[in-house]
Amino acid sequence: MNVTVFGATGGIGIQAVEQALAAGHRVTAVVRDPRRLPIRSDLLDVMIADALDGDSIAPAVKGRDAVLSAVGPRPGGPTTVCSAAAAAITSALHQTSTRRLVIVSAAGPYVDAGDDPLSRYLIKPILRRALRESFADLRAAEDVVRSSELAWTILRPPRLTDKPATGRVRHAHDRNLPLGIFCSRADVAIQMLRAMADPATIGHSIAIGN
Repeated sequence: MNVTVFGATGGIGIQAVEQALAAGHRVTAVVRDPRRLPIRSDLLDVMIADALDGDSIAPAVKGRDAVLSAVGPRPGGPTTVCSAAAAAITSALHQTSTRRLVIVSAAGPYVDAGDDPLSRYLIKPILRRALRESFADLRAAEDVVRSSELAWTILRPPRLTDKPATGRVRHAHDRNLPLGIFCSRADVAIQMLRAMADPATIGHSIAIGN
């Protein structure tokens, strides 16, 4: 497949690029600073662009089979980066014939019937107070994607780790995952690639966790 990755220099994004290349996909990595992408391959094209500018990134998504977004909050940066990137990426996709979009969000902003009591009554209330602006941004980003009329999938991992991929990932469609506390960035990237090739995930938010 011919795939574009946004947020390619972040922890999940680098994993997604590496794993897509290992699977034989042609990858376009959209970055602001190419020096932060320590990957070289004949199958890799690096495009320098601002993921928040829909017009400038349209060439990066044109003709692609799928677009993956691992854009996340920037430490010390604006608190609207996720929603702004979602708006720019969906706008760029609407300028082309590409429709498949997989984005990474988070489980933290949402409480539903899938939550275990510890998450519902202790962990998530604390997180919502501490990460109020980031959570609001993630929710806004999901709203943009859901209303885009694209073939979208939203992945919601819990707390991220830098542990190696385990290949053992639990899933819950359209609800949170009981006892979903941790997930490695490598496993999130694996799930992004699996989701992009699985039509059954289109139009769903999927909670994941190790």
